[in-house]
Amino acid sequence: MSTTTAVIYARVSSIGDRQNTDRQVSDLLDYVKYQNLEISKIYEEHISGAKKNTERPVLQEAIEYCKSNHISILLVSELSRLERNAFEVLATVKDLIDSGINLYMQKEQLTLLDADSKPTMFAPIMIATLSTCAQLERENIKFRLNSGRKLYIERGGKLGRKVGSVKTIEQKREEYRDIISYLKRGYSVRNVAKLTSRGISTVQRIKTEFNI
Repeated sequence: MSTTTAVIYARVSSIGDRQNTDRQVSDLLDYVKYQNLEISKIYEEHISGAKKNTERPVLQEAIEYCKSNHISILLVSELSRLERNAFEVLATVKDLIDSGINLYMQKEQLTLLDADSKPTMFAPIMIATLSTCAQLERENIKFRLNSGRKLYIERGGKLGRKVGSVKTIEQKREEYRDIISYLKRGYSVRNVAKLTSRGISTVQRIKTEFNI
């Protein structure tokens, strides 16, 4: 009897130490043990769920690994770990279906394919509904944040650092942790700027300051 191979993909939005993927990975490993799956690889990514598929290198690497190595199932803690944009979610799901790769979402207790590797009857409907709800939630959060900033400024508040303040090297290391990580992995300045939504001049400055 062949063993079902699986890959775990975990994601958090924060680049710093405020968030980590430990809980997601631990919970999914419990599922792996319960289902007697064979873990082939674990992928962890620190990047905003608002990023497009093409701007999330670890997710793309995980999916390509599944395709190249004939992995049976990709495991995520919840659907929003893949994407928060409904259209991006559906594009990812279609890619997985076309490649015969199952998807398990732990929070929703939902799998994409049945025992015959065919899309389950309610999976497309559930995924479309859940991804739309996730996108609406993100848009509501963004609206509240922007509204709060606007009110703060209207009442005389000022955003940004105080005039004359200077960041320490450790503060810069933390703030630009994503840039530093991509540069150390060999990405070009232009690509890092695109992936992190930062200016090319900022990326170049960090590259020079940290001698990467």
